[in-house]
Amino acid sequence: MVVNHSPLIGILLGSALLSISLGPYSSWDSLTEFAAASGVVKWGFPYLTYGNLINMQPFGFYVDAVFLKIFGVSYETAVAVTTMFAVGCVFLTYKIGDVLYGRRTGLFAAALFALTPWHVIMSRVFLIDVQCLFFSLLYLLVGIWAIRRDSNKLFFAAGVIFGLALLTKLFAVFMLIPLVLFYIYSKPKNRTRVLTALLLFILPAAFIQYLWYEPISGRKLISLLNHDDFGSFLPIGFVPSPTFSLNFLSESLGIFFILGFFFSLALSFLQKKHFSKTWVFDSAFFASIVGVVGFNTYLVLGNNLLVPYVNSIKYDYLTLPLFCLIAASSAKKCSLLSRQKVPGAKRRELVLFFAAIGPYLLLMSMIFNFMTIVVTSGYEWLSFDVPGGLSYSFDKLSPVLNSSHIWTVQFSAFLLIQFSLLWANRGRLEALFASPKSIVN
Repeated sequence: MVVNHSPLIGILLGSALLSISLGPYSSWDSLTEFAAASGVVKWGFPYLTYGNLINMQPFGFYVDAVFLKIFGVSYETAVAVTTMFAVGCVFLTYKIGDVLYGRRTGLFAAALFALTPWHVIMSRVFLIDVQCLFFSLLYLLVGIWAIRRDSNKLFFAAGVIFGLALLTKLFAVFMLIPLVLFYIYSKPKNRTRVLTALLLFILPAAFIQYLWYEPISGRKLISLLNHDDFGSFLPIGFVPSPTFSLNFLSESLGIFFILGFFFSLALSFLQKKHFSKTWVFDSAFFASIVGVVGFNTYLVLGNNLLVPYVNSIKYDYLTLPLFCLIAASSAKKCSLLSRQKVPGAKRRELVLFFAAIGPYLLLMSMIFNFMTIVVTSGYEWLSFDVPGGLSYSFDKLSPVLNSSHIWTVQFSAFLLIQFSLLWANRGRLEALFASPKSIVN
């Protein structure tokens, strides 16, 4: 069992090592959220000061408070909890990829996710967004299991987790997009079972929201839609760039990652007959990405809100594992493409050339992003600029590792992740080198 799971264990360990090599970081948001988690320890409620309840969903602060109570109330402990959930997100990305695309795609997606600087930075700052992503991926995974097994118990479990995800951050609702599309694709025929599944999913989630906003906090259900971010507006006369989210994504993912993502999408759409199931999964995840980015753009261009404009690192974070899953699936598509029988030597060579593009872009994106992580670890503060002179920044605190050890840990983590991928694909590599003539002919 350990041997079977050794590639995944290696990737998770590499992810943890990369995370602790950066930061920790802080910002005004992170210190505010830390005050709320500390308030749970002191008073039992996420108060910033006694009686001043933070205007955010509370569940994540209660989870953090458990660890703060056990290990002591400190910002470093809070960041360690975030790092733990971040590694959990890597694992869930693998599991979703494994269930939908296959084990190797899951491993590639987890590796891409672990090596993306965006994720590594978020894993080292105390923000509730990482917990939101964790519970969102978890309810998506359990929901997929429920659909495939047609299990009422799993629909109920998914609904409970969905309720907790919503009570962590409202953006968890966007993971409903792929889940609903997967359910429609499954073509359920029994209307009674469809209604039962729907009720088992929705009712526990709604009841969890009711419990907090009515009898526990007394804030009323309407407060579910309130957030301080929605009360800060761009300066009068300021014209935001309509491509602010796209600019952030292009810089945060890297050129090779983006090329790999679009190459994978192109294969799905141009080869629907060969990748019919994969096309459905890719389309659902792409719709989710469009939904998140489109909503954030609406908040800025339609409502003139400041925080979504400068804070794409948080507002678009839910899309990152979906980008990874789509990009990672190109490896499987290219493997299948290379085995297609085509007439003529030249056409065969052309097919092999295109089949090599996917793995090449995946490898280059991991190398490029790793180099970005190495460079980032040397900065004392991080600034994320948007057009118009506005920005959002993190300050670096005292690092966990000695500066002389950081490069060694980072390089070891990168090698561990790469060797884990090689080990997982050793069978195909043996076949590749055992029959070189079949590749040329």
